[in-house]
Amino acid sequence: MRSPEYRHEARAVRPCAGWLAALAAMALGAGAMAAPAGTAASAPASDAAGPAGVVDSDPGQLIETAAQAMLRELDAHRDEYRRDPAKINGMVDRILLPHFDTDYSARLVLGRHWNTSTPEQRQRFVDAFYHSLLNNYGTALLDFTADRLKVIPYKGDAAASNATVRTQVRKNDGTVVAVNYSLHRTPRGWMAWDVVIEGISYVKSFRDDFGAEIDAHGVDELIDRLEKQKGNAK
Repeated sequence: MRSPEYRHEARAVRPCAGWLAALAAMALGAGAMAAPAGTAASAPASDAAGPAGVVDSDPGQLIETAAQAMLRELDAHRDEYRRDPAKINGMVDRILLPHFDTDYSARLVLGRHWNTSTPEQRQRFVDAFYHSLLNNYGTALLDFTADRLKVIPYKGDAAASNATVRTQVRKNDGTVVAVNYSLHRTPRGWMAWDVVIEGISYVKSFRDDFGAEIDAHGVDELIDRLEKQKGNAK
C-alpha cells in the first residue's frame, strides 16, 4: 500500500500547477501558536490595513494584491531565484505568509490530535510541515506568470466574518483550474485558512492523510519524518 506521504503528494501535484502548491504550503506557516481555534474569527469587522497595506474590507482585493506583489517580486528577481532557489522561501515568508492564518490551519489539519499534542509537538509540527512543503514545491513558483491567474471579483457580504474568494489558474497545458480560498476575519484583518483546488480541500486532504499516519505510528514519528525532509533539502 502506498504511504500517506505518497498519496498526498500525488493528490496535491495533480491540480496545483506550481504556484498553487506553494500557496497551499503557506496556509501552514511557522507562526507562533496563539489563541484557541475560532477565537480569531470572532473579531469584529474592520477596515484596517492588512499585512501588505491592503484595506481588508474586500477579501478578493487581499488575494489579488498579495498575488500581484509576489509576481512583481518574481519578475524582478527570477534569474536570481533560479541561481539560488533557497531565496524563494524568504520571498514567500515576506509576501504570502502574512495573509494566512497559520495557527488556525494547523489546528484543523491535526484535528483531534491537536488536543492530545503538547505545545512543543504543535510548534514542531507547524514548522516542519511548512518547510517540507516549501522544499517540495517552492521552486515551482519560478514558472508562474501573471497571465496564469484570474481573481474573480468578490461579491459577498462586506460585513461577513467568513468569505470565499474564487480564482482561476491556467496550467501549462492550457486547461483552467478552479482555486477557491477560504478566509475569515482576525484581529489582523482578513486571512486565508484553506485552499480548495478543483474541489479538493488542502486542510481536509492533509488531515485525512496525517490522521491515518498518526493513528498508525504516533504524532512524533510524523513530525520526525517531516523534519527529515526539511533537513535533507538544506
